Amino acid sequence: MIRDVQAWQAWEDAWIAGEPVDFERNLRLYEAMYELAVALGVLPTKDPLEGIEDKIRWVKMLHVSANPAETGEGA
Repeated sequence: MIRDVQAWQAWEDAWIAGEPVDFERNLRLYEAMYELAVALGVLPTKDPLEGIEDKIRWVKMLHVSANPAETGEGA
């Protein structure tokens, strides 16, 4: 049992931050999760446009322009 949860969390955060990003491993994990979702019948969705309005709304909220003049920020 972990007695000092804060110390453990700090160590774990430092360890994760120190690990290099492994693109190939992450891609294998993604593909395995996708295959599992297909096997469970969750993907592909019956209606590919299901929830598109929400996705468009999220994209508009998260869109950040590289040029501040386009967004009207930082004059």
